[in-house]
Amino acid sequence: MSAAITASEVHKQYNEVMAAFRKLIPDPSLRMAFSSQVDGYMRQYVLGVWQADNASSITPRHVEFYNAIYSSGRQAPSALYWEVASGVANFDLFQPPAFFEDLRRYDRMKGTALARHFADDLTLLLLLFASVDGVVSESEAGFVNSCNDALLELCDKDGLRSDRPAIRADQFAAPKPGQSAAPAVKKEAVSAKQEAEEPSKEPEPTLEELLAQLDELCGLDKVKKDVKSLINLVKVRKLREEAGLPVPPMSLHLVFMGNPGTGKTTVARLLAKIYHAVGVLSKGQLVEVDRSGLVAGFVGQTALKTQEAVQKAIGGVLFIDEAYALVNAESANDFGHEAIEVILKNMEDHRKDLIVIVAGYTDRMEQFIHANPGLESRFNKYFFFEDYDGKQLMDIFRSMCKKNGYTLSEEGEKFMKQDLQELYDSRDENFGNARDVRNLFEQAVARQADRVSQLEAPTKEQLMELKPEDLGENFPEKEGAP
Repeated sequence: MSAAITASEVHKQYNEVMAAFRKLIPDPSLRMAFSSQVDGYMRQYVLGVWQADNASSITPRHVEFYNAIYSSGRQAPSALYWEVASGVANFDLFQPPAFFEDLRRYDRMKGTALARHFADDLTLLLLLFASVDGVVSESEAGFVNSCNDALLELCDKDGLRSDRPAIRADQFAAPKPGQSAAPAVKKEAVSAKQEAEEPSKEPEPTLEELLAQLDELCGLDKVKKDVKSLINLVKVRKLREEAGLPVPPMSLHLVFMGNPGTGKTTVARLLAKIYHAVGVLSKGQLVEVDRSGLVAGFVGQTALKTQEAVQKAIGGVLFIDEAYALVNAESANDFGHEAIEVILKNMEDHRKDLIVIVAGYTDRMEQFIHANPGLESRFNKYFFFEDYDGKQLMDIFRSMCKKNGYTLSEEGEKFMKQDLQELYDSRDENFGNARDVRNLFEQAVARQADRVSQLEAPTKEQLMELKPEDLGENFPEKEGAP
């Protein structure tokens, strides 16, 4: 870039970029919001670029460039030197523009790439204004990259991917002697930069490793058998396809039926990865929602909210816990029915890269499936999650101790076996299975902490050991103690 460029040429380039981006926005209200906001945000970001270079070296040329930041139909700024210099000195943190959230929401719904396109345009325009003195310094490029990182991290969080790399400002940078560092940017940019510097992710687990994780789960023998049978069916279907043999239609959507705490979410997460490992899904992520994550309180809003959840799940599994809550038998106009229709449409539109698993109590899930003919036709595979018995509950408690660095004394082991067996024998509709075990474990840890804190110099063994008095408030009564 050359120092010979004039303020009028800068305005022309800026206006052309803004006009081109506006044409990419199909939605009129989104286009209007962008047009009304973008110039103000760009002026702020340019102040940040110049602060990164050297806040004390603002010239009349900087003022001319600043006053060139306006789009067609918008009023041109008429800032004076002291206003620009003061703005540069007082610039604080980069904040993503308000309309950027609307761009991402539109991208999630429509599969477009407006947000990432804007991030690239922002990088190019900030580089244009960084060249006000004829050179893009390293610190200016660092600030521009930080702004870009902040926007792209928000895109990544929303699952908005790109098939091409982002534009990096450091490609255009030239170092200056004694250059100061770039100003701080919002935390999104910092964390995105830190993530980029972290080592590459570990390789994805193989099918064998995932099935081994499934086998390690406590209990669930019938579920494990059903999962392996399903995977065998999928693998043989793929082999038949490769051999040119006919493959009958098959739904891979599932109904998980059982009480809380029986491992439904854990198995769903493993299944998502297994489906990915065998080539059924492109990503293998699990997106977990319930009624509150799908249904809104106003007409028309539920469809948007549900579509956002589905968009995040494409390439993986949408797991709907307590799915029966979407069906209100007392009101045919309940917004839950609208959410179901959106989900059914997406199951058809993305049938090759979206799996939906609905979960909940056995009796209520049967009512849910029969509430809509579309649900009955798509959900024909049922996995039943049985309650954990006393022995399995004890195995779960032991695994929690081991994972968190605790041990059970001999008396504590006997006490806990008896306590968990009684918990199972007296279970009712509120029985929480593994959730109840976790609550008991957390309560035991709290009691143990109260007890050990009274010791003057506890040993490592004392810090780890759980005794009967830690495991239950009613321990003395159980043991017949006074």
